[in-house]
Amino acid sequence: MRALYLGRFQPYHLGHHTVIKEMVSDADEVIICIGSAQKSHEVDNPFTAGERYLMISKSLRDEGIFNFYIIPILDVNWNAVWVSHVESLIPPVDVVFAHNPLIERLFKERGYNVRVPFLFNRKEYSGREIRRRILNDESWEHLVPRAVVEVIKEINGIRRLKDLEKSDTE
Repeated sequence: MRALYLGRFQPYHLGHHTVIKEMVSDADEVIICIGSAQKSHEVDNPFTAGERYLMISKSLRDEGIFNFYIIPILDVNWNAVWVSHVESLIPPVDVVFAHNPLIERLFKERGYNVRVPFLFNRKEYSGREIRRRILNDESWEHLVPRAVVEVIKEINGIRRLKDLEKSDTE
């Protein structure tokens, strides 16, 4: 079985990580799509697709998980054709894991088997909350895999996010 998981991963966190580990236990291969791949250097989208790729791949490899593929997906901003756009970039899949209601609806309308993963502690395990904590110098490292902390520090992502916030408020 081949499974699909889509997200922006701004940044990749333990909520995402838990879902993918659950998927790996059921699927032979996991396709992970980095959505809004063209977006970066914005407060809501501070990391590039390449940086998000590193966050995900290093985190999974640290767990001994290797049966995954990561594919960046550019936005098309047209929901009626979005699933076709994704299909043109990925191999065929048997199941889609989606916790976003719009993604769930779009794939179901195209006849896909869609599973809604259990999301624990959604308030803390969200990219928005993690970015907020980084901006406010609050503890955030416990909400992401160790590899994500390393990538963010390596790219000076904390400074980038703070600079982006300043430019948004000036």
